[in-house]
Amino acid sequence: MLHTIKRWLGTGPAIDQQRWVVLDVESSGLDPHHDRLLALAAIAVHFDSWVPRIHLGDSFEVVLRQPLSALAPDKGNILLHGIGVGAQHGGAEPALALQAFRAWVGDSPLLAFHAAFDRTMIERACRTTLGKRLPNPWLDLEPLAAVLFPEVRARALDEWLAHFGIECAQRHQAAADTLATAELMLKLWPALRREAPQPRFQDVVALARLRRWLPQ
Repeated sequence: MLHTIKRWLGTGPAIDQQRWVVLDVESSGLDPHHDRLLALAAIAVHFDSWVPRIHLGDSFEVVLRQPLSALAPDKGNILLHGIGVGAQHGGAEPALALQAFRAWVGDSPLLAFHAAFDRTMIERACRTTLGKRLPNPWLDLEPLAAVLFPEVRARALDEWLAHFGIECAQRHQAAADTLATAELMLKLWPALRREAPQPRFQDVVALARLRRWLPQ
């Protein structure tokens, strides 16, 4: 079945197999189609002979400046992510921030937990601000974790972090969530290599797609 799914993926864009990027976003709300991208953080995972290592020095973090019309404080949302009105108003100009992010990412594939939200937020911001989307392929770590550890009845990131004993310095803070998610990827890796000893990114995506055949 894995071989069949791999054929569905096609060739796609160029992929840097030696550097994968784990990311997380903070937003003005929970609707990725209408709420605003406030901040993003990302960290690179480098590979040496299919062994992944987190590189703290190869990271990216930015708060995007919000328009004055959007700065009415939502205290509940601010308490969640900690990005106050002053920080939002003093953030980086969105076009420059997103251009810098695209340049930093390069050809690296992108990974996140429940990646659909992050992907929609980032790609909508890129289309609106830059007039183009990110071409990089994505991987959602949630279905991958479910395929590799079907006996673990976990869905939320907090549940997976607790299962593996991963501490997050500050949940719902993009940089801390990104590092915790990268650590989760490293915890999944030994089980993944038992399925694919020399996994390319495409192989990992194919494995994650097996989630749809697991009993819910």
